[in-house]
Amino acid sequence: MNEFLVIILRTIFLYAVILFIFRVMGKREIGELSLLDLVVFIMIAEMAVLAIEEPGSQLVNTLLPMGVLFLIQIGTAFLSLKSKKFREIVDGKPTVLISHGKIDEKAMKRQRYNFDDLLLQLREKDVSNLADVEFAILEPSGTLSVIKKDKKGEGSLTLPLILDGIIQKNHLDMLGKNEFWLRKRLREQNYHNLENISFCSFQNGQFYIDLRDQ
Repeated sequence: MNEFLVIILRTIFLYAVILFIFRVMGKREIGELSLLDLVVFIMIAEMAVLAIEEPGSQLVNTLLPMGVLFLIQIGTAFLSLKSKKFREIVDGKPTVLISHGKIDEKAMKRQRYNFDDLLLQLREKDVSNLADVEFAILEPSGTLSVIKKDKKGEGSLTLPLILDGIIQKNHLDMLGKNEFWLRKRLREQNYHNLENISFCSFQNGQFYIDLRDQ
């Protein structure tokens, strides 16, 4: 009877601990979890199960590694906010599979992504005809974002041209623009120091610019 009581109390306690850890880690949908998030969540869940199944073991043996994983997760989240390169290493970066209606087969091969996968995810987005797609982006979470062509046959996609003060040259190439064009257009709007810009995009002939918080 005492063993059953210990199991019940441990279950309640570990439930509260895990709930606290996940709440501090931040709110994300399951489909938006990064690889690191998923690994941490699985490891914490496994530790909790072992602690419940072995009521004779000391809880500190479970709480200590949970705390280490918690600190690792908080640390990586902080570094991800500060560094785009680190964020790309940990979370990966989006891959454009269809650009201006053209399928990028090389990008699909790099992601080990086949046409069956593409058609399946397009159907899930209620797209039955590839000709209707202007852009399709495979997100780091594995979901497919789809931008359909409008009635004139043109799609509209928000491409960050500046992130955390760094020019995204690959996005400029996708728009058929270069760094000289970007700097010139921004100077015309009195933005001379690009390092002060946290986010900049160009869509439908308009710039959206957000400055870093001072």
